Amino acid sequence: MNARTQTDALRGSLDLLILKTLSLEPMHGWGISQRVQQSSRGVLEVNQGSLYPALQRLEKEGLVTSEWGRTDNNRRARYYRLTARGRRALGEELESWKRFAAGLEAVLRTA
Repeated sequence: MNARTQTDALRGSLDLLILKTLSLEPMHGWGISQRVQQSSRGVLEVNQGSLYPALQRLEKEGLVTSEWGRTDNNRRARYYRLTARGRRALGEELESWKRFAAGLEAVLRTA
């Protein structure tokens, strides 16, 4: 997958990736980015320019909340946490993604 294709595919699933990552534990933005990259074995890279606006939007929607804290190396960072509403949205997004992926796979098998 080339960089443009990866960026286009990631854009549509960024909220899902953020919500899933935060379901594991509260994290700061850089940690979210690193976790996605590690979990995908380097296939997915979350651009900081996309990540922070998405986090702000998710916070405005009440799906995540944030507070200032300290990183392991004692730097100040904003930590994001999934809300109860965010957990429900994650479940809905996962089901939607599974339906989409199954439909896409069906088309690719027959085309």
